[in-house]
Amino acid sequence: MDDKSANFLSLFASSSTLICCALPSIFVLLGAGATFASIITIFPFLIVLSQYKIWITSFALIMLAFAGYVNYKTYNMPCPADPELGRLCAESRKRSRYIYYFSAVLFLFATIFTYVIPRFI
Repeated sequence: MDDKSANFLSLFASSSTLICCALPSIFVLLGAGATFASIITIFPFLIVLSQYKIWITSFALIMLAFAGYVNYKTYNMPCPADPELGRLCAESRKRSRYIYYFSAVLFLFATIFTYVIPRFI
């Protein structure tokens, strides 16, 4: 599996953690519980997703670790000698790393809003 696929899978997993688990906490923290209740009537599957938040968070963490490993392994691999292909290779790796960092920040944000902040409210 290449680093692009691993990063997009980790981004998908992090986004699902944000949607299923952090979204209710954010709405309640902002005092918009009624708004969230109306969102639940439109998208009732959010309730089912939130029942499996530990599994979703664990899967996202595993995907992030896998994407980080793939990024680490491919970062120091040589790019093609052709100048144009070499430039594209370097840009692709840089973009891939940014996607990975964005996924990690998204996961961290979702995890804090899901597990840490509700303990203080």
